[in-house]
Amino acid sequence: MNIPQTSFPRVVIIGGGFAGLAAAKGLENEELQVVLLDKHNYHTFQPLLYQVATGGLEPDSIAFPLRKRFNDIENFYFRLAEVTNINAERKEVSTSIGSLSYDYLIIATGSTTNFFGNTNIEKYTMEMKSIPQSLNIRSLILENFEEALLTSDLEERKKLMNFVIVGGGPTGVELAGALAEMKKEILPKDYPDLDIRLMKINLIQSSESILKGMSEKASEKAEDFLIKLGVDVWKNLRVLDYDGETVSTNGEDHFKSSTVIWAAGVKGESINGLEAECIVERAARYKVDGYNRVSPHENIFAIGDVACMNSEKYPYGHPMMAQPAIQQGRLLAKNILAELKGKNMKPFIYNDKGSMATIGRNKAVVDLPKWKFQGVFAWFVWMFVHLFSLIGFRNKAVVFLNWVYNYIRFDRETRLIIRPYKNKNEYSFKNEI
Repeated sequence: MNIPQTSFPRVVIIGGGFAGLAAAKGLENEELQVVLLDKHNYHTFQPLLYQVATGGLEPDSIAFPLRKRFNDIENFYFRLAEVTNINAERKEVSTSIGSLSYDYLIIATGSTTNFFGNTNIEKYTMEMKSIPQSLNIRSLILENFEEALLTSDLEERKKLMNFVIVGGGPTGVELAGALAEMKKEILPKDYPDLDIRLMKINLIQSSESILKGMSEKASEKAEDFLIKLGVDVWKNLRVLDYDGETVSTNGEDHFKSSTVIWAAGVKGESINGLEAECIVERAARYKVDGYNRVSPHENIFAIGDVACMNSEKYPYGHPMMAQPAIQQGRLLAKNILAELKGKNMKPFIYNDKGSMATIGRNKAVVDLPKWKFQGVFAWFVWMFVHLFSLIGFRNKAVVFLNWVYNYIRFDRETRLIIRPYKNKNEYSFKNEI
């Protein structure tokens, strides 16, 4: 890897997401050698992936080069690599570009889509956990409308214009709202010779309410917003299978669709090598103690989505969201520095700052610890928080200008088929991402 030897302790961080970035920032300019490994050379602001998928933003506005963030930091090294194995006994990680020893290892690999073992669903549905996957969705949506223009078969046209989103969490709700706004404001202008009324947007949730992690008021209001936008919200309905054409459920309702987006579950992106007892099997998350240490390894830590810290309040681990990841990353950096100085570590206590979701123009729901509100003000709060959280002035400016333009013009300029999806080997290409 061409990493120089040093007398300083070496901290290896796997993953440049919210957790890994927070930990790396906390270890800046210390008497340490910090090595960050990631399979991409950029950090992705995942909460806005749905806007890339629906043509609201270009991908470079929600991505930031990892090297640029740390290019003036001494004793910091970034390597573009995929980690394939951890050897705890030898204190070494194996990667696609070679092996590297460590004194401290921080696993911050984040999460991946959980298909719950259904191979058909994994093969035929779209997922949205990365920028390439979002671009695939954008291309598929637009290509389906181009195809719908050409077919004289009404049933085939309906299938091409029928969109099914599985999962009523923030990702599914925000994506459904964005598609509904495209149907209302944009697609009729782009396709005047196509009956856009045939377009259907179905949001399927297996439980009795959407946005389950939020308040009952937020859930009800979000559903009301979606229904007014023309989204069909299906609750207490579970998707059992999808063969590329028909969505089968546990009820009487089945859906003919060419576009099914799976937002129904996530699991940790764990790495081979550590003992099976270190991992919560179904969630694929590492069991960690109150200091984010992967027991029984004294010098291996897991933070963010891939970490499962059980507590009375969070028996299944903290929510797989940005805030727990950022807070764990910041505290772990302080704890490593404290341990090197012979001081005691501090246990992690999650400070829940609230949650929010946007359903569309002037429509959002916000749950803060002391206040809960919905509507226009919530929408402005959602925009401010997301703008503030983006990395880099350019990204903040570009996203803000895009939002202002889209708001004034009722438009989304980036509805471009830059990387065609259908004319490739449709499903094998997806699985390469």
